[in-house]
Amino acid sequence: MRIDILTIFPRMFEGPFAESIVRRATDIGLLSIHVHDVRCWSRDKHGRIDDYPYGGGPGMVMTPEPLFASTEEVVEMAEERGPIILLSPTGRSFDHRLAAEFSRLSRIVLICGHYGGVDSRVHEQLVTDEISIGDYVLSGGELAAMVVVDAVVRQLPGALGNPQSAAQDSFAQGLLGPPSFTRPAVFRGCGVPQELLSGHHAKVVRWRRLQSLLLTARRRPKLLNELKLTEEEKDWLASNLGEG
Repeated sequence: MRIDILTIFPRMFEGPFAESIVRRATDIGLLSIHVHDVRCWSRDKHGRIDDYPYGGGPGMVMTPEPLFASTEEVVEMAEERGPIILLSPTGRSFDHRLAAEFSRLSRIVLICGHYGGVDSRVHEQLVTDEISIGDYVLSGGELAAMVVVDAVVRQLPGALGNPQSAAQDSFAQGLLGPPSFTRPAVFRGCGVPQELLSGHHAKVVRWRRLQSLLLTARRRPKLLNELKLTEEEKDWLASNLGEG
């Protein structure tokens, strides 16, 4: 998979992409990441890529010329084609399903917005998709791009040491992940649930499923609306939530 990132702060990506799963996927040839400095396409002698907005108002807006020029040239750097994605608060919400969808592509191009946004013609004529990672304000799209890349790379076959790890992640089955325990079996008076110590695979699977349901019901109940639960699971949830 090839990922191109257009940014005005290329050095921000040096640390995060040199570690962990992204580094491993790159080292074994599953992934290539190419970071491009949008300022290189600026026609301004000072490398400016922003200007005051028409109509007035606070903040600066990224101008269309360097964004169009850089994106169009970067797209032609490889034969693969894929979506051109703007990281923007006006985009659709990024989630596990979208990460899995992107991981099946051969290429994605990410544009990091900044300042008071980008010229509207970038939204209308250049990008093919817009993604938001949450309802809060960041200084720019760089951190959002890192989140997207990490979530997508985890879904690439072979990126994780254990191929079952991604399938057991939170949200992979539409639920939050169950509680996890490791040694010691008792710590400060708190022990590991007996189901996990039983060595009985079916009991472990059932315990984890029920605990995922319970944790999701308590913290992200809307996720349950998209799941089909058995009558036994509904009764168990009602009982453990104090509703029955």
